Amino acid sequence: MTVTGKNVLRRMADFDLTDTQRQVRAAVREFAEREILPTVEQHEREGRYPRGIIAKLAPLGFLAPMIPESYGGSFIDVVTYGIVCEELARVDWVVASAVSVANSLVGSSILRFGTAAQRQRWLPPLANGDILASACLTEPGGGTDLAAMKTRATQVDGGWRLSGSKVFISHAAEAGVFLVAATVDPSRAHRGVTMFVLDPSVAGITSRPLPMRTLQRDNVAEVHFDDVVVSDDAVLGEVGRGFPILGAALDTGRFSVAARCVGQAQRAVDLTLPYAAERRAFGQAIGEFQMVQQKIADMICRTEAARALVYRLGRMKDAGVERCSMEASMAKLMASEAATQNALEAIQIHGGYGFASEYEVGRLLLEAKTLEVGEGTSELHRKLIAEYALELR
Repeated sequence: MTVTGKNVLRRMADFDLTDTQRQVRAAVREFAEREILPTVEQHEREGRYPRGIIAKLAPLGFLAPMIPESYGGSFIDVVTYGIVCEELARVDWVVASAVSVANSLVGSSILRFGTAAQRQRWLPPLANGDILASACLTEPGGGTDLAAMKTRATQVDGGWRLSGSKVFISHAAEAGVFLVAATVDPSRAHRGVTMFVLDPSVAGITSRPLPMRTLQRDNVAEVHFDDVVVSDDAVLGEVGRGFPILGAALDTGRFSVAARCVGQAQRAVDLTLPYAAERRAFGQAIGEFQMVQQKIADMICRTEAARALVYRLGRMKDAGVERCSMEASMAKLMASEAATQNALEAIQIHGGYGFASEYEVGRLLLEAKTLEVGEGTSELHRKLIAEYALELR
């Protein structure tokens, strides 16, 4: 018996997608399997950042799906953007992350809150792939508590001086634009947060690789700002009004992260079905054992439930709902936990081979857990969901 997973894919929760959205899914999937999949494991072993592959996304319209055509992007709608992230992440977390950061965190912030000059300076090179983006938000002692950041922004003649450190920063060594969160006054908590958009080559900015047990090909970094002087036009939005910018960016960021988690959850299913059909024990395929079937059924249901939440969130954004914070937390929470649990189940079904380097499922687990922690831990999102429901927010 041979199982490819195609029947499952045909039944995924896309009954309300347009023909164009289905065509985008098919095109991104074909590209990912042809151009990305053959080198993912090698890049991981070598710690090689997939810059060349990311460059191939721009001509196809996959690099800037949230940047308007007037700036060189390929914007259609938010749901389509989620599909792009989902299908890329189904094959490679890092390539999908480059798209997610450039669009959800950095590009959307510049588009919505930037001046005309800032939009014209940064959006076209982001859209055509001349530069990549990095969001310098998380700090060594802060983590999820962004209002408690220590990176200082001090006003000087004609501009600002930035001092502090950021950690777990993806794409830092490859980026041509940084979105940086700093505070003008730590005592003011979130009311002191100010956002900056700047060139990473400015004097005083240094980055160094952060040793990680996973995502070697992402070159996750620590970034240090040592009395970095930038002009006033580096301020994004208003001084002391950076927290709403951060909130809007994270709303969209959590959508794209959730979409990426759905892709990874689907990948665990795709890898497990043929293995369970072909691997034999006690004279039969292990997929014929009831306990294995239960795990597979749970994996599929988990993935479809997460996908439905992600698409619902995308449709809300396409309908013009200003803030979808509760729904963003719901989608991110359920999708990230689905990706982690599916990877665990995939390893269990693969048995010892789940830890072998020739099988992907072991790598999927560490990457999925990273997404469960990034852009807000599960504990934070459960707290947020409950507080919105109780009208405490």
